[in-house]
This record gives sequence, C-alpha cells and structure tokens, in this order.
Amino acid sequence: MRIKVLGAGGGEVTGSAYLVETDHARVLVDCGIFQGGKKVEGLNRFDLKDVSNLDAVLITHAHLDHTGRLPLLSKMRVPAPVFCTQATLELTSLILRDSAHVQEMDTNRLNRKRQRAGMKAIQPLVSHEDTEDIIGRLIALPYDRDLPVATGIKASFAEAGHMLGSSCIQLSIEDKGSVKKVIFSGDLGPKGAPILKDFEELHTADAVFMETTYGDRDHKPLNETVNEFIGIVQTAVADKGKILIPTFAVGRAQLMISILASMFRVGHVPLFPIFLDSPMAIEASKIYFNHKELYDEELLEFIRQKPMMEDLKTLKMCPTSEDSIAINNIPGPMMVLAGAGMCNAGRILHHLKYNLWKPETHVIIVGYQGSGTLGRMLVEGAEKVRIFGDEISVKAKIHTLGGFSAHAGQKDLLDWFSHLAPVRPKLVLIHGENGPRTALGAKIKELYGTEAAYPALNQDIFL
Repeated sequence: MRIKVLGAGGGEVTGSAYLVETDHARVLVDCGIFQGGKKVEGLNRFDLKDVSNLDAVLITHAHLDHTGRLPLLSKMRVPAPVFCTQATLELTSLILRDSAHVQEMDTNRLNRKRQRAGMKAIQPLVSHEDTEDIIGRLIALPYDRDLPVATGIKASFAEAGHMLGSSCIQLSIEDKGSVKKVIFSGDLGPKGAPILKDFEELHTADAVFMETTYGDRDHKPLNETVNEFIGIVQTAVADKGKILIPTFAVGRAQLMISILASMFRVGHVPLFPIFLDSPMAIEASKIYFNHKELYDEELLEFIRQKPMMEDLKTLKMCPTSEDSIAINNIPGPMMVLAGAGMCNAGRILHHLKYNLWKPETHVIIVGYQGSGTLGRMLVEGAEKVRIFGDEISVKAKIHTLGGFSAHAGQKDLLDWFSHLAPVRPKLVLIHGENGPRTALGAKIKELYGTEAAYPALNQDIFL
C-alpha cells in the first residue's frame, strides 16, 4: 500500500490531496486547489497517471484548498464518485460554483487585456460545465458509519470541529490479509469554539496524516477575543460610527452573527442595524441554519431558550448590488459584514472606500490577511491606501482580533493526537509551513516519543 502526497506537502498549506493506492483500489482523499502566488497556483494541474482509474474521492470539508480541484477530475474525464458529509456536500456545491464564476470573470478580464495586446485568449482552469458535473457526483455519507467506498476500503467520517460538516476520515484498508487503519485529520478546529461540536477523539490507527497549520503556536483565548470585540462595538456605537468587518463568507460570517446575537440578548449593546452584504455568506448562513444537528450543546441551549433570529431583528440580508449601495445612505451606528475576507476583492472594498477616511469608522479584522492584500496594509498601519484607483486616507480606527481562528492551535493539535499516541501509529505531518510542522513534530516526539515523517510534494509514503 502506498499513499502519494499530491498537495499540502513539502511546507505547503494549500492544495490538499492524497492518493491511496492498494493492489485493488485507488482512492483520493481531498482534492484541493493551491492558493497563493503564480508559482504555487501553477501546481494546479494533475498528472493523468495520478488520477486515472480512481475508484472514489473522499472530501474532509468544503474549503477550496480541499475541494477546488474537483472540477478538474470532470475536465479530465475521471468518473469517480465523491463522498463527503451532507453539510460538506451543500457547502462544496456553493463554494465550487462561486469559484467557477470568479475564475470565469478573472479570465474574461485577462483575455480583454490579451486581445488588446494581440495575444491568444486563455481558458479558465475549470468551466461551469466541469463544476456542475462534479457537483452531480457528490454523495453524502453519515458521520461515524464504516461504509465501503472501493474494493477493500471502508471509510468513516468523524467530527473535526473546523467548519460545518468538517470531518476526519478513517480508512479501513484490507492489505494482504490484514486490515490497516489510516486516518486523515483534515483541518481540525479549536476546542470550545462557538456553533460547532469539538473534534471527536479517535483511538486506533496504523498511520495518521495530520495537519499542522498552527503547529508552532496557540491562539489568543476566545473569551478574551470576544470581550475585546464587545468593547470595540460599544465604543463604535457610542461614536455613532460605522463598523466594517471584512468577512470570509463560510464560517467566519456565521460565527460573527452568533456572537452578535448573544451580545444583543445579554444587553451588552442596544440593537443597531447589521447588514450581511455578501450573497455567498447569505446562502452559507441558510445551510448553517438548516443543520442544527451539528451545533454544539451551548448553541442548542441558546436557541432552545429563544430563537436566535429574535435577537437579530435588525439583521438585514443584502443579496443585490442595489441593497449594498443603499447602505451608504444609512447613518451610524451600524455594522457591515462583507467579503472578501482579506479586502482583496468584493463589496467590502466599496464600503472601505466610502468610510476609511472618517475618524468615527471602526474596521475590525477578524481573519488572516495575506501578504500584499489591502487587509494586510491596514493591519500594518498604512496611512493611505489605493482603492479602485483612488487614494484614500486612513483615518478610521483599525482593530485586529486574532482569536477567531477556525484552526486548532498547538495545544489542541497535541490533544487530538494524544488519544492516538498510545497505539504508536506511523505519523505523517502535512498541511503546514515547515516551521509549524517541524515544531509540532518536535513537541510530539518530546511528549510521546513518536518520530514524524515530513513528506515533500509528490512523495510516496509506504505502509
């Protein structure tokens, strides 16, 4: 049996994809897209020999760095079914369609420039047809059921606590007369995060492929971050200012809405208008609202006492561009949740352009800001920024809250592995930059005596 690292190896965080091959079956675990600069994005092509004759694809969760290359399988005429949890199926469909739309728009824009330069037009990585074909092949499986997905291979999905529907995948593989247990952690969430249940404890494995995104550090405690958020909102309301929150559409938007509902119910602040200005976040929120069976007990008790929407009477959904433009005419205090999360695209740019120069505006950064993005410039204290070609003076108050991460920090990663450590599995550390994954590996060796492997991209791991 061999497992080939086709993504999120060699110090890469994105592009998760792992080919499991036995004498009788070929199964792909995750099929993510590489994200970053042109050099990294250039890796987003499969070698046909790696994905031909696939029997099945298994998806840990819906984020693009775990699902974004799925339409390529359709483009390459690889007919394998794709298995995941029900919530992952719904969110993957939403995310892939949005990704195809963005790719098409970006390609059309680039082709207009190429046409003016007398250059040949290019095609997007995937088409809408490819996307719809692969969405039609998504098959939902329940949590915690050992079900056959290929000859000699059964799969079971366990709660990972990272996003709605996220899972660790446990494979039971018949190999030369014995059964091997191989676990892929997927992305693990922090313990005690709002909305979702904590990750499930797993106890048996012959091999573990474990993520290491934050393997070298812990996040600020959530309760401290929430208290800081409450304080900022109270100040902004007193200032009668607008609060702008660049928001990732899936996960972060729903987290912020749940925290706001709690704030209003307890009376930390009086009701004020909130605008969810993101068509994708609106659709993702509907999926979240429809999967209460995945909520943690704290949120279930909260909504048993009173429906959450009764606390959110001033929340307005803004699906159209006209809805978004109308927000400009509404005075503060008010809040806008809009994408993109790194301020590198989307409706948040318009709100920043019209409000960054006002001293009473508060911008709250609640997610990671990539190098070179407008969000990173604001975090780093830029006094002026350029938006849609106009130079904008930054007079608004910029707040950075780092405790809302959906990823487990080092302490929680070690907690997750501690339940597997007694059986001394082969440990393969993936999905992390080299600093974090080697730091986590050193800590695991110190605590449990387990030596980790650090595979490179396209390396084979033999069991």
